Amino acid sequence: MALHVRGVLLPEDETRDLWLVGDRVSLTPVAGATTVVDGGFILPGLVDAHCHIGIRPGGAPIESVAEARKLATVDRDAGVLAIRDAGSPYPYPELDHDPDVPRLARAGRHVAAPRRYLRDIGVEVGDDRVAAAVREQAGLGTGWVKLVGDWISREAGDLAPAWDAAAMADAVAAAHAAGARVAVHTFAEESVAALVRAGVDSVEHGTGLSGDDIAEMAARGTALVPTMINIATFGSIAERAKDKFPGYARHMLALRDRHARVVADAYAAGVPIFVGSDAGGGIMHGRAADEMIMLNSAAGMSAPDVLAAASWGARAWLGFPGLVEGGLADLVAYPSDPRRDLGVVRAPSRIILRGRVIR
Repeated sequence: MALHVRGVLLPEDETRDLWLVGDRVSLTPVAGATTVVDGGFILPGLVDAHCHIGIRPGGAPIESVAEARKLATVDRDAGVLAIRDAGSPYPYPELDHDPDVPRLARAGRHVAAPRRYLRDIGVEVGDDRVAAAVREQAGLGTGWVKLVGDWISREAGDLAPAWDAAAMADAVAAAHAAGARVAVHTFAEESVAALVRAGVDSVEHGTGLSGDDIAEMAARGTALVPTMINIATFGSIAERAKDKFPGYARHMLALRDRHARVVADAYAAGVPIFVGSDAGGGIMHGRAADEMIMLNSAAGMSAPDVLAAASWGARAWLGFPGLVEGGLADLVAYPSDPRRDLGVVRAPSRIILRGRVIR
């Protein structure tokens, strides 16, 4: 059965009629189509570009495909209709075409240094094995790999790069040779500087970015997914660590406190920025709207640019066509203009995924 929607289509800012025929958009009228949206504002489905449906709340790996599906539907019901899973300890390729699950762009498991990441989450390898591990994980995802570029070093008592710069550069080159893009978790200054210059495709978090790093990202077209709602939790991390690792605790607080300025500087420099909540582990699913609002209020991104970072721009970056002839039939509708009041993204009036009404 074909569906018909009518409203102000963004980013075009024109009142349009669209027909959804199966999982595709048509601009040609379809006789007998059922009208499911008549008025308001229509966007291509939202994106959470840093999400983990393979990790339970609290940080443990999921144990079944059903569990991944359940977490993904929490995001779906908030209007997120495409997810980049930035590392999963549990494989779930069965969900790639599941009609009830948002579009998926998946990394395999995180690639991390030995004893330098969350227990049971990543593949842990030394400098001599990181490139090989990346090649293997490239074959287990759908176009992405995830490197953990830094983590606390207990010997140093602070954040430190996971591997030496040459090993990280080799790993990035190996991923690209395998046809995968590289997302890199990085908090600290030294590691992010090396990884940006190694040619990673996206910097996740990016708290340690310098002005020179930002300029390099802008020149290369390297994306930033700042996960601001996650960085806001650094105070609790520092509190737990302050007695045993006081230097690390101070560093995490300093990184938290500078992060909004880092994101604002990246935005001003023209670095591509995309919305990612880091749901899974310490952040609950369904919070992409919170990230959008924080990008606007704390980092100064305009509401139209935040919408692009969460919708049509992010979908184009991940390879999911928008609301054009032959595009994918994913959309969210809102009763009022989210460019004027970004808070409206918390309550979509209609969600349609793969040409099916979710609500």
